Amino acid sequence: MKFFTFFLLPVFLYASHNQPYKADVVPKKMTVDVKKDRFYYLIKPTVLKVYKNLLKQYETVKEDIKYHRNPQKIKRLMKEYYAKDEQDLLKRLYPHPPSITLAQAAVESGWATSRFFREANNLFGMWSNKKTEPRIETPARRKGKKVWLRRFDSIEESVKEYYEILAKNRAFRRFRDIRYQNKNVYKVIKALDRYSERRQRYIRTLHSVIKYNKLTKYD
Repeated sequence: MKFFTFFLLPVFLYASHNQPYKADVVPKKMTVDVKKDRFYYLIKPTVLKVYKNLLKQYETVKEDIKYHRNPQKIKRLMKEYYAKDEQDLLKRLYPHPPSITLAQAAVESGWATSRFFREANNLFGMWSNKKTEPRIETPARRKGKKVWLRRFDSIEESVKEYYEILAKNRAFRRFRDIRYQNKNVYKVIKALDRYSERRQRYIRTLHSVIKYNKLTKYD
């Protein structure tokens, strides 16, 4: 079961070896090292930026709740995030580590080579169920109906939406509980079994990607 679902601006990004990387262009005959270098260069800065901003928001809200400040803001956020109480709000706002985000982005986008990333900035396979939102059609069908994926204006917008879905959707309640209590990413990802129809195979893949690529160094 997936809940996820980009229009890429033709902006050149330059890697350390001065080879231009363009998000909507995948170089031909890339080695594995070049593929990963391109992925980190295009994706990592944005993931770290979004994580930092979300963590700052969480810490601010936590202080507001502790000292009974800004009640109207807290009330608005509780409504926006469907939180049943203040503790639930904090669980929803608490961002999981970048290593998990990078691993899911790598798996879902084929290390930033998928058509959905190139054409729609959709890093995480986020589905679209609304005809009114920007989206692209996929070859897949579910119960005879077309499957659409979200189209985002930027990589940052895609990453933000991914964090929001995990914060708001009822399917990820267990994930939110575990990530709030546990700093071990390998234990946290076990609660992402509902992110993909592959279930436990998906968890094992995430585990391998994080461990093999030493992604926890970005946490």
